[in-house]
Amino acid sequence: MSEITEQVSVSTDALMQEFEIITHNLANASTVGYKRFCNSFSQAIQSQEGSMAGSFESTPIDLVLDFSQGSIIETGRPLDFALYGKGFFVIETPDGPLYSRNGTFMTNENGQIVDTEGHTVAGQAGPITIPTGVGLSQVSVSSDGSISAGGTTIGKFKLVNFEGNEETLTAVGAGCFAAPENIQPTDAENLVVKQGYQEASNVKLIDELVDMIMVTRLYEANMKSLSAQSEASNSLMDVAMG
Repeated sequence: MSEITEQVSVSTDALMQEFEIITHNLANASTVGYKRFCNSFSQAIQSQEGSMAGSFESTPIDLVLDFSQGSIIETGRPLDFALYGKGFFVIETPDGPLYSRNGTFMTNENGQIVDTEGHTVAGQAGPITIPTGVGLSQVSVSSDGSISAGGTTIGKFKLVNFEGNEETLTAVGAGCFAAPENIQPTDAENLVVKQGYQEASNVKLIDELVDMIMVTRLYEANMKSLSAQSEASNSLMDVAMG
């Protein structure tokens, strides 16, 4: 295989990965609290649009999460919570704590506040339980995450941050992220909790669609280049074989 053909192959793999990232983002454009994936290759292709495939051979493909703020949308639902600022809710699971920006919560059979997967949402002093006989309309949450039910304080959300270490988090599904064992969160500061709201996905549809068109064009150009190289090689072989 020629050096040029190998470079085209590397570039095609990178473009396919970029396409998969874009389609995944688009599929989650309406997912509450979703944080888009992006990578360094995306920036490279934007600056080198129309270049030959080989130009991308040494471009790194480092997948990262974009934790920028999503839009805040009012729902009026008492157990919907949006976070404004840097930080996460803590979700307790059998495999350890997870971290989420998706504040779409409910209560389980014990009156505890849980996420959509049924996992307990952590409070500073443990699970948060709404007393029997207290309706959800009587649940009030202040901007610092303090929770009262029927006029009585029943707990406070445990809100944490990974300032400087967000790049170590891994998406594990259901809007949750896992942290490495050696990375510990700190108490979140300047994080505002808004009751009756949801944080929308931070995916920007127009940007993703523009990127998809660009990737598709580059992929098609690479295929044409690969086909041309193959035809040239076959012609050389025909000449050599006489």
